[in-house]
Amino acid sequence: MERLSRYPRYQAPIRALAIVQGHPFDRSAFGEMLESYSDVCISCVDQPAAEKLLNPAALADIDTLILYDMPGVDFRVAPAERPALRPPSEALQESLRAVLGAGIGVVALHHALAGWPSWVDYGRWLGGRFLYRPDMRADSAQPSSGYRKDVTYRATRCADVHPVLDGVPDSFELTDELYLCRIDESEVTPLLRADAEFGGAQFVSAENAARGATVDAGAFQHPAGSNLIGWARQALASRIVYLQPGDSAATYAHPVYRQLLHNAIRWTAASPRM
Repeated sequence: MERLSRYPRYQAPIRALAIVQGHPFDRSAFGEMLESYSDVCISCVDQPAAEKLLNPAALADIDTLILYDMPGVDFRVAPAERPALRPPSEALQESLRAVLGAGIGVVALHHALAGWPSWVDYGRWLGGRFLYRPDMRADSAQPSSGYRKDVTYRATRCADVHPVLDGVPDSFELTDELYLCRIDESEVTPLLRADAEFGGAQFVSAENAARGATVDAGAFQHPAGSNLIGWARQALASRIVYLQPGDSAATYAHPVYRQLLHNAIRWTAASPRM
C-alpha cells in the first residue's frame, strides 16, 4: 500500500499499542505491516506483560489498542485437558472496563475473538466469541467453535458508507482462515461478508484440534453460522472494530487488508476521550 503520509514515526499524530501472543504468527511480516502506516506510531507488547498496561493511566498517550492476542486460553497442559481457561482477575476486569469507559479505541484482529472465553462481557464488547470449549452458562450458552484454514473467498462490503470502508472496493479476494462461531449481528454494524459456506461440515472443531484431533472436517456438529467477517460497534465510550482476516503474512501484505486496518485504526482512534 502506498504510504499515506510522511511523518517521522515519533511525530505521528496517532499512537497505537498492539498487543500480541496466543497464536503463531509471522512477527516480521506483522511488524512490517504496522510500520507501513507513517501517520501511526505503533508499539508492540506481548501478553501477559501487556495486562499491566491495560488501564487508563498507562494508556494516557495511546489513541487505540490493536488486539492480536488470545489471553485466558492456556495450551500448556496435558492434551486431554487443553486448553485450560484462565479467568481474568477482578482488577483486570475493572481496568479494561475503565479503558473502554475512557474512550480508548480498540481494533481486534483474527484470534483476538477467542480471548478471555470465561469473561462474558469481553465477548459482548467485541461483538462475538470464538470458543475452544462449549459455554454452558444459561445467559451465554453456545457450542465450541470451528475453524477452516487457507480458504480463498471474496469479501464483500456490507455498508455503502463507513469510515472503515473508505477506499475499499465493493469486493476483493482473500485467502485466510475463517471461523464458525457466535457473532451478535444485531449488536454490530456489519462491514464485510465472505462468500464461503459457514456450516459445520466445512469446519474443524477447535475443541478437538486443541487435543490433537484435527481431521474431523465433515463431522463437526455446529449450527450454520454467520458469514460476517468484519464489523464495528460501540462499547461503553470506545469505538471497536473487529476484522476476522489476519492469519498469515500474505494477508498482512494484501493492500486492501492494509487499507482496512489503517482505516480501523484511524476511526477507533477518534473515539471521544472521557
